[in-house]
Amino acid sequence: MKHFGIYFTLMALFLVSVLNAESLENGEKESLESLAKDLAVIKASLAETKLALETTKQEANWVWTCIAAFLVFFMQAGFAYVEAGFTRAKNAVNILMKNFSDLTVGALAYWLIGFSIMFGPQVLDGFGIGVPSFAESLINAEDGTMDPGKYTFFIFQIVFAATAATIVSGAMAERTKFSAYLIFSVIITAVIYPVFGSFAWGSLLGVSTGFLESLGLGGGEGVGFHDFAGSTVVHSIGAWAGLAGAIVVGPRMGKFQSDGRVYPILGHNMSMAALGVFILWFGWFGFNPGSTTSIEGGSFAKIAVVTHMAACAGALSAMALTWYLFKKPEIGLTLNGGLAGLVAITAPCDNVSILGSVIIGLVAGILVIVSVLFLDNRKIDDPVGAVSVHGVCGAWGTMAYGLFSLDTGLFYGAGFAQFAAQAIGVVTAFLWAFPASLLMFYLIKKTVGLRVSEEEELLGLDILEHGNEAYPVSK
Repeated sequence: MKHFGIYFTLMALFLVSVLNAESLENGEKESLESLAKDLAVIKASLAETKLALETTKQEANWVWTCIAAFLVFFMQAGFAYVEAGFTRAKNAVNILMKNFSDLTVGALAYWLIGFSIMFGPQVLDGFGIGVPSFAESLINAEDGTMDPGKYTFFIFQIVFAATAATIVSGAMAERTKFSAYLIFSVIITAVIYPVFGSFAWGSLLGVSTGFLESLGLGGGEGVGFHDFAGSTVVHSIGAWAGLAGAIVVGPRMGKFQSDGRVYPILGHNMSMAALGVFILWFGWFGFNPGSTTSIEGGSFAKIAVVTHMAACAGALSAMALTWYLFKKPEIGLTLNGGLAGLVAITAPCDNVSILGSVIIGLVAGILVIVSVLFLDNRKIDDPVGAVSVHGVCGAWGTMAYGLFSLDTGLFYGAGFAQFAAQAIGVVTAFLWAFPASLLMFYLIKKTVGLRVSEEEELLGLDILEHGNEAYPVSK
């Protein structure tokens, strides 16, 4: 019995230990299951947080791009004031009407076919020129709903198209029919600007790629044409169109004398012109930094700095040259020197140093004056210097990327490949925009007429073209 009692006790202890072990095992199992559930909840929460952060970042980029687009929109006021100030009071209403119409007519034409030509599926894949269609075919989602990211991109591109169109107004000011100008405004925003844009910027929407982007010059993958914010794509295209218009419409009455002298036709309001330049300068902080379409990395701040410095350098060199040539610091050319620096830095602004931007601006300020004098010598009348500021200095700034780019520039030991790619883009822009515009203006001249009558030009376009005056005298 004694041994049986011991055996029974041992068996009881064994059973208790087994039960305790099972209880511990079940507890650990429950604890592990609970921990796994907690981890799954944490993981899901992290995924939601990550998604929320990505959404917030994306929406912040949209906000930044829209703000930049609104700044570029405001540049239209700057163009209107510069052009009106640099021309005579009797044509101020006409200038304002043209600049206002570039926004309205131009936006509709760009929506109808311009945007799709620039960014849509291409007729010849890898070359450029998208199939014409409404913008909605590219910016709406597959289910037909509005894609906010693509709509953001669209509004940014609309105001760029208006900028290209309005450059033409200044080059042809004070003698061009309003109806003829409206026709060309539609043509440039619907076709001329978008076609070259498809060559150089076609990949921005992610649908296709233009041939200038994929030139592949140099070793390895090679380099393509680079125009970050539009020195050539926007400014030179508008300027070469304006040059064609100025040639076809002819100079203003009395501008060039029979004995070879150039008669200066002064603008009526330098205060207005100066304010216009300040507005444009302010708007350029949307034009260049806004072309990042993103706040990530803070690159927009670096672009803002080099943009500002180039403009300052351009104004300074232009002022110095006018002081030397005319013995006085001339305000009109000094203002245009600042604009020349802004236009020139627009293509390379994403990848040049401050020193590089200053050099680019200094050269632009000199070039704009040389170009103005050259055009006068050739009897080409450009009342506001649009061709010199936007065409010549746009080409210079685009070429300068091949020299001053921190990664691929000739002056930084990268060879000639980038410079050659830039030259191909600049030449292509001229060979497309100038002949195409020349043809369009010639056709307009032969059909609806391009130039106002001598009576209208003498009295001013405001009264006979628009039935209004910018500065009516109260009676």
